[in-house]
Amino acid sequence: MGTYLLFFLVCLRITTVFSAEVTDPVLCNATSSERVEYEFSTDVVGSEHIITFRGYFLRRARENYVTAALNNAGVSNWTIVQRENPAKDYPSDFDVIVMNEGGRAALDALKDHPAIRRVTAQRIVQRTIKYVQEDTNCGPNGCLYTGWRNHRRRALHSIRKPRENEGYSSRKLLRTVPRQITSVLKADLLWSLGVTGEGIRVAVFDTGLARHHPHFGRVRERTDWTGENTLDDALGHGTFVAGVIASRADCLGFAPDADLHIFRVFTDNQVSYTSWFLDAFNYAIMRKIDVLNLSIGGPDFMDHPFVDKVWELSANKVIMVSAIGNDGPLYGTLNNPADQMDVIGVGGIGFDDRIAKFSSRGMTTWELPNGYGRMKPDIVTYGSGVRGSSVTGGCKSLSGTSVASPVVAGAIALLASGVPRQHVTPAAVKQALCVTARRLPGYNMFEQGHGKLDLISAYQFLREYTPQASLSPPYMDLTECTYMWPYCTQPLYYSAQPTIANVTVVNGLGVAGDVKEVTWHPHLPHGGLLSVSADYSPILWPWSGWLALSFTVLQEGADFDGVVEGHVNITIESHDETKERTMINTTLMLPIRARIIPVPVRSRRLLWDQFHSLRYPGGYFPRDDLRAKHDPLDWHADHVHTNFRDMYRRLREHGFYLEVMGTPLTCIDTSLYGALLLVDPEDEYFPEEMAALKKAVDSGLSLLVFADWYNASLLRHVKFYDENTRQWWIPETGGANVPALNDLLSMYQIALGDRVFEGAFKLGGHPMYYASGTHIHSFPKHGVLITAQLSDQGQQIMSGEKGGGKAGAGVDNTVDVPILGLLQTDSGNREFTNDTVDKLPKHYITSSLVNLGFSMKLEVDPPPVCID
Repeated sequence: MGTYLLFFLVCLRITTVFSAEVTDPVLCNATSSERVEYEFSTDVVGSEHIITFRGYFLRRARENYVTAALNNAGVSNWTIVQRENPAKDYPSDFDVIVMNEGGRAALDALKDHPAIRRVTAQRIVQRTIKYVQEDTNCGPNGCLYTGWRNHRRRALHSIRKPRENEGYSSRKLLRTVPRQITSVLKADLLWSLGVTGEGIRVAVFDTGLARHHPHFGRVRERTDWTGENTLDDALGHGTFVAGVIASRADCLGFAPDADLHIFRVFTDNQVSYTSWFLDAFNYAIMRKIDVLNLSIGGPDFMDHPFVDKVWELSANKVIMVSAIGNDGPLYGTLNNPADQMDVIGVGGIGFDDRIAKFSSRGMTTWELPNGYGRMKPDIVTYGSGVRGSSVTGGCKSLSGTSVASPVVAGAIALLASGVPRQHVTPAAVKQALCVTARRLPGYNMFEQGHGKLDLISAYQFLREYTPQASLSPPYMDLTECTYMWPYCTQPLYYSAQPTIANVTVVNGLGVAGDVKEVTWHPHLPHGGLLSVSADYSPILWPWSGWLALSFTVLQEGADFDGVVEGHVNITIESHDETKERTMINTTLMLPIRARIIPVPVRSRRLLWDQFHSLRYPGGYFPRDDLRAKHDPLDWHADHVHTNFRDMYRRLREHGFYLEVMGTPLTCIDTSLYGALLLVDPEDEYFPEEMAALKKAVDSGLSLLVFADWYNASLLRHVKFYDENTRQWWIPETGGANVPALNDLLSMYQIALGDRVFEGAFKLGGHPMYYASGTHIHSFPKHGVLITAQLSDQGQQIMSGEKGGGKAGAGVDNTVDVPILGLLQTDSGNREFTNDTVDKLPKHYITSSLVNLGFSMKLEVDPPPVCID
């Protein structure tokens, strides 16, 4: 059998609009229904920078530091933005500066000052919430509760409405929406014990709260950080969130006696800035907030001032709860700060205990492309059809992870008021929630984290809590499906690329600690066939750290078929949180279980090139979808377990083994693999890699190339001005680095073009959509080309035209575009002409890879030294 080259130049554009039901009543038993849609975008602010200092200083001292730095650079035309908010008279660790001259030299001078830690761009955040009116009336039965103090008086009315013919209008198994979210999680049991949230300070960072709202009794403080000189909530989102946490009437909150601190950080136009959050966070620390709910988020985990301040909040024992995002069911779409180790990231489920479609999925993508992501969310809870306070004084229902987040925040406030105060730390609370969570059957750890919130069990855990360290997940069973997806879907075998698992260390012993030692202990009789190496954060701060484990099979296990076991010991040293500050040593045990099989045949082993997949912030890499104008940056690296999850699943279903390549091609023994997959690579290939690939293909390695768009004019068209570097940013490449691929493929007389196409078409009878993809410019005559009728998207964008090329368009502006090529490198005795798929000889498709390719859903330094 010869070597095959397959080129499939397509990217599936996926647009997710989150829709959910909302009910907004004037009275508790007279509601109107709405659908809510969320959108989120972020951008830099012209001429403004955030200067982060190495400590907290008064305004005059901070100004003196800036003046000294810029005078040395000869810069005089600058202004420090005066921030008129409740934190203005307190010491601060940052300033916002507007510079009209100096450019790069001024930024360098600021960064060189010994009192200045970092200079970054000011960012603006735009969140859009749209309510669409649908239907009315929530039913005639009224509320099951009239107030939190009457928790023992339950009205057990029938929820089924008889028809005139004595039938029932509908039956929905396990889908009855409860009137009180608090009753579902059994908060009333804690209320009956006198546990009501009293004494706990809860901060709500959102859109504000009306002054005389009838649902709230203990609003201790309302502050505005936007400069709009209002504290009210014109949007209703902040009111709803606060109600889920601490409402006292109608739609009850979990902690009705908690002290609410309302931080208005979004304007009526739903705009916010990084600096507003930084000031508000500092103020929350000074006000000794216990629990902070942040029902917003975004993809920018490299907004350094924001991320650093979240760490500081945790270090000051502020328990932050944040929504993981509404970008589900796509994987790898977690929002920040919910994806941080020290934050409790919350996903959403329905009242049928199914993961909500809108709830973002893990893994985290901080670690890509060089490592593997962590398990998130931490837990899930009800976030679909949850009733909370309306801005008009009644109740309404909303759906989203921004609803699930205050459910957990309110639950934490309730728990904290009923347990010893020293037990209320970010780590202890996270351990209580995660250890006692109830796992949902049929969902993996990147969908549900540790499982569903169990309020009563968490309360019992915290009451009896002893400071301890723990691991998340607490074990690694690579055979357990479906929870341990994707590990359980592919066994280990000798000579495979390392399988990496990222475990979070939660340090309940203290805010800071050290990892002293990590050791692997194989169990008899076969554990010695498995090699486990570890990389880890030597310092645990705040309250957490990471542990990356790499699994490989030793040569002695090349023919073994069975399960192996062992455990990893992690020795931690930390000061406890008591006044004595006693040093504590503890050793955690992480059980390991894995399935090993004999080495698969070469034709079944595929190699996925992760090494050449890049994303922002390593450079300006635009999204694959050119229509995504509101946020052009490619935040998440491509990965076979995130945006290419469906492709991975299909390959495994057909008996292929997919390994992830995290090193240059020169470090890989390509003779072990049947095919190499190059999927939208952004990085270039070194000459040594190209030579190695040519040799590998000549020796029988098949090559599959999936290339996205590239066009020099479009790259200039999607440029933007970056205030951090004081220069225009032009993308490093397009959706794929087509010039680099052309260099790689030139040895086969293959070249990809620079036109960008989109449109609907059929391939092998299957409906497909080609989104922002390139085309094949030249191809050997003895190969086979597949064409499709597509629209020139690049021309449309440059000319400002609306998209076309889809079925049903009034005017056919499509062209016949070659999008898929098949080439057999040793096929000199075969004569095929470029033609359509209908004339493709059936006997030519001898490899299952080609068939699978048709069904996929897609959207200079020296090379590193290989270390054995």
